Amino acid sequence: MPPANPARLRVTQAEVAVLPDGQPITRWTFGAPDGVTAEVLSLGARLEALHAPDRDGQSANVVLGSGQIDQLFGEGAYFGATVGRYANRIAGGVLPLEGTRHRLATQSTGHTLHGGPDGFATRPWEGEPVREVGRVGVRLRLHSPDGDQGFPGALTAEVTYLLDAQGELTIDYRATTEALTVVNLTNHAYFNLAGEGSGTVLDHLLQVEAVGYLPVGEDLIPLGPVAPVADSPFDLRQAQVIGDRFALRHPQLGPAGGGYDHNWVLDGIGLRTVAVLEDPAGGRRLECRTTEPGLQIYTGNLFEGSVTGRSGRPYRAHAGIALETQHFPDSPNRPDYPSTLLHPGQEYRSTTAYRFTTDRATASPQQHR
Repeated sequence: MPPANPARLRVTQAEVAVLPDGQPITRWTFGAPDGVTAEVLSLGARLEALHAPDRDGQSANVVLGSGQIDQLFGEGAYFGATVGRYANRIAGGVLPLEGTRHRLATQSTGHTLHGGPDGFATRPWEGEPVREVGRVGVRLRLHSPDGDQGFPGALTAEVTYLLDAQGELTIDYRATTEALTVVNLTNHAYFNLAGEGSGTVLDHLLQVEAVGYLPVGEDLIPLGPVAPVADSPFDLRQAQVIGDRFALRHPQLGPAGGGYDHNWVLDGIGLRTVAVLEDPAGGRRLECRTTEPGLQIYTGNLFEGSVTGRSGRPYRAHAGIALETQHFPDSPNRPDYPSTLLHPGQEYRSTTAYRFTTDRATASPQQHR
């Protein structure tokens, strides 16, 4: 995929809905008409759509999302959203800090998922367009008061989406707190590189730079120590067809409902390539880079058609794959996991970048296997 003309990079905004309390929902659209373009909603600082060309130059939206705002408060709440204050799970809703056990808001599972039932994903964020040399996008901010969903410390969070002419979408996160707390932010976009609503991602190729992962119990809370990926469906050090991995019938695929909902312990440090996703049929290729130590991969195992995409088609099992760059689940209760503590006077910072290219090949999916 050749780079777009940087001079054609644009960012526009429009009000698309109004919440019951009178707050408007704004959509920012940015990118270049001859390249990758993105759409971000103020509701949940959400990546609503991402349009990318295939090897033949045909553009399609490769991010799952609903065109119905009401679904973004229900089953589709996490689709493309910035989730927090703590992405992933905290067991039993218990947060130990300096000898105090804070009780967090929990979901029906009894655990705290993605910051609680009223987390960042369903909040309206304040946003403004951003224009830099060679990049355009939007910066969004949210204030989370002390005690929000049980988390201590007033927190100010910021997420910036920037898209360049080469087809790379960078997501930068920042946060500051007024009291000791935990922070773990991520984006919860589901990708389908064949186009949203086109079917499953079981024929996609996935490679992950990790020698270990975290096995989970039936409640999807990590059991404890890191396990090696070798000789398991979690070994993605070489590109593998996702459906072929699931066919291996490993016991750990059961708790996730017939697929992945696990954290990979990533190799290396700093901003580096950690995963590559590819659709052999259309040739779209997504390279994921991050500063984070973990990658939670969820393959939409429990989708039952209750969310209808912008394509007008309902999403069923494995309609998309989430590549959630983050710290490990339940880290506050696991001293052996990387810390998610944030102190007053410190700044939380995290960067993830998704770069889209094409293989420009003509081989069939079977030849890629």
